[in-house]
Amino acid sequence: MKLISPVEVDGLLNWPDMIAAIEQAFRQGVIQPVRHHHTVGRPDGAASTLLLMPAWSDFDALGDSSKGYMGVKIVTVSPDNGAVSKPAVMGVYLLLDGKTGEPKALIDGQRLTLWRTAGASALAARYLAREDASKLVVLGAGALSRFLARAHSAIRPIKEISIWNRSFAGAEKVAAELVAEGFNAKAVQDKDAAIAEADIITAGTLSTEPLILGKHLKPGAHVDLIGAFTPTMRESDDECIRLARVFVDTKDGALKEGGDIVQPIKAGIVTESHVVGDLFGLTRGAIQGRQSADEITLFKSVGAALEDLAAGILVYEKAIAASA
Repeated sequence: MKLISPVEVDGLLNWPDMIAAIEQAFRQGVIQPVRHHHTVGRPDGAASTLLLMPAWSDFDALGDSSKGYMGVKIVTVSPDNGAVSKPAVMGVYLLLDGKTGEPKALIDGQRLTLWRTAGASALAARYLAREDASKLVVLGAGALSRFLARAHSAIRPIKEISIWNRSFAGAEKVAAELVAEGFNAKAVQDKDAAIAEADIITAGTLSTEPLILGKHLKPGAHVDLIGAFTPTMRESDDECIRLARVFVDTKDGALKEGGDIVQPIKAGIVTESHVVGDLFGLTRGAIQGRQSADEITLFKSVGAALEDLAAGILVYEKAIAASA
């Protein structure tokens, strides 16, 4: 069984291949049972979340039906980890042979999650963001922020990246790292002003209050929401949801767990039919993405086991090819 570290994951992956692998997984489909979602209470801080995400497929990364894989991600989300200088999201991914069940690889789950999450957002943006989108705003300065900036820049001609975080120092750190990679990035303190000028707004936070207000969105903006993964969390307000054509990664997941969708539906602001479709429909051509230059689009992601499986297969097969 191969052990694949974060450094190896980064060395093996690139955005075109990652996005293509996720697109293929949604287009041809895999089996993904409802994930286990457990709250782990803490007497002295915020509760952690334990997620178990299984999936299996009769195909490999290139769609070869002579191969197949099973996989499961075990991941935790601990909001208080920042206080001890650790990432909020931790995990591992176990990849197995689809026929024999033989363990094939144990992959760093944290790094795999960063790549696949940003890859899914970029895939959605390819269908939903304006083709000339050049101004990106990233809300949050966690590990995911850098990946979101890179992924969106890989599929749209991004010329300006603004980073906002509750801690301005955190935003400055992320901006400096992106600048060192060659991006035109800066930290901003006026979140609302940055959003008002943005073509794409991507949020990967642990916020329980709306950060993106509909009144600040300009015509043609695309909103990408990743962080609010429970019904009590929120990154956008009701007006933002009401104004936008709304898409999700998977309807079953978003309508159950995504606070940005669950809360306005429960309040009667919109109905479930306001969710136009998901990545299954977009990648298969069953639904149309962006319909006009001025419409506001919104993508809400809560994560899907098939994304992890697609990413895990891609990493493993690249690792095998590299060692051949």
